Amino acid sequence: MKIDSFILFQDIETTSKIVKTIQKQTGEGTIFLLLKEGTAVPDIKGCSALYIDQLQSSESITTIINAASSPYFLLYTKDSELILEENALKKMQNEASNIGAGIVYADYFEKKGDSTEAHPLIDCQIGSVRDDFQFGSILLINTEAAKRTLQIKTDYKFAALYDLRLKISQKSPILHLSDMLYTEVEQDQRTSGEKQFDYVNPRNRAVQIEMEQACTEHLKNIGAYLKPQFKSVDFNTESFKVEASVIIPVKNRVRTICDAIESVLAQKTSFPFNVIIIDNHSTDGTSEAIEKMAKGDERVIHAIPERDDLGIGGCWNVGLNHPLCGRFSVQLDSDDIYSSPDTLQKIIDAFYVQNCAMLVGTYQITNFQLQPIPPGIIDHKEWTPDNGRNNALRINGLGAPRAFYTPIAREISFPNSSYGEDYAMGLAISRNYQIGRLYDVLYNCRRWEGNSDAALSIEKQNKNNLYKDGLRSSEIEARIQLNQSMK
Repeated sequence: MKIDSFILFQDIETTSKIVKTIQKQTGEGTIFLLLKEGTAVPDIKGCSALYIDQLQSSESITTIINAASSPYFLLYTKDSELILEENALKKMQNEASNIGAGIVYADYFEKKGDSTEAHPLIDCQIGSVRDDFQFGSILLINTEAAKRTLQIKTDYKFAALYDLRLKISQKSPILHLSDMLYTEVEQDQRTSGEKQFDYVNPRNRAVQIEMEQACTEHLKNIGAYLKPQFKSVDFNTESFKVEASVIIPVKNRVRTICDAIESVLAQKTSFPFNVIIIDNHSTDGTSEAIEKMAKGDERVIHAIPERDDLGIGGCWNVGLNHPLCGRFSVQLDSDDIYSSPDTLQKIIDAFYVQNCAMLVGTYQITNFQLQPIPPGIIDHKEWTPDNGRNNALRINGLGAPRAFYTPIAREISFPNSSYGEDYAMGLAISRNYQIGRLYDVLYNCRRWEGNSDAALSIEKQNKNNLYKDGLRSSEIEARIQLNQSMK
């Protein structure tokens, strides 16, 4: 079995061990050490040297692909310890050959300090277009499929590896093997909650611009790209008793719910509004706290669903369809508070100015004392009016706080889930309508252990990612059908 291999050079000792591990399984294939310019060629037997700038650049990926001569080549994207299970690469190549796969990846074990744990991955589907999709560090790539991608010239500094897998996926399947075929060392020890905001960090802006470019081209190539042409929104199709309703789904948040409600009641507006609290059968005193506030202010509406199987999305549907729901429905989580008394006015004004069916604002992450904590302000400035709805398929969320033109939100409705329900609504709305943006900080997002994006297990992360990838798959298919119907 001949497989060429490409590995990043770290140091003589570490890289020599990696080379020996790979040599046992790659037959007559060449092992290429990827070196930075100016690095002396290390004396490691049986290896050739290739100079690259960084693995993510178009120049580097082109150099690697042009050097490959075996039917499949191995790319190891880390420079730390690697242990391959017996016949791991043979199994990957055999499975790839059976279906003509363009890329094969597999589950693995992960060493964290003194412990080793399983790290299962999820299947790559048509909706797996986010640039942080996890393939692990071992990729077996079909050389012919990779060389075809070179016909389209690109000049990426950061997005070339992402672009490569998107282009390969357009012609060849990407295969996931549910076997633990290797062991790697995890170098990023941060929790899932800490990693979540990497893509909105201003320091990563140049990276995100390139990732958006690669994703947009991919969507064009598969027929899922949407031009910046939007349906107009008529805000006078129905009459409402109030202009806006703030909707707060809640369950067992006695510690925070009154703060949230009070921040709504403190809003100064030129229009009537109310706050609808969907109390999902709380048992910790939350219900009593809401009821007390409802008795003191007629704008507070305490709604308890008849059903007891509702997630956050299901609770939102109850709020949207409440007879007292306003023309615009505005989100506030039960543990957060609006940052100023003019937040609601800004949101509603923006609907009319931007003629949008949904609006997304900016928020500040704080502790419970309202002191800013990293990563600070989350503004999602990667959104552009022309390409936001295409780029929305690449990123993992649209931001907050969110607000909706109620008739359109009612027509679409939320999925009855407690994760990704807002993302599903945003994708569906963006297929036809503009989503507006506000870059003022509109609320303080207080972090605690109960937040949905705190430290999650691998299994929970996989479940969440699989759900959102499924949403993207459905949306991409819908957009392809929409484009075909317009021809």
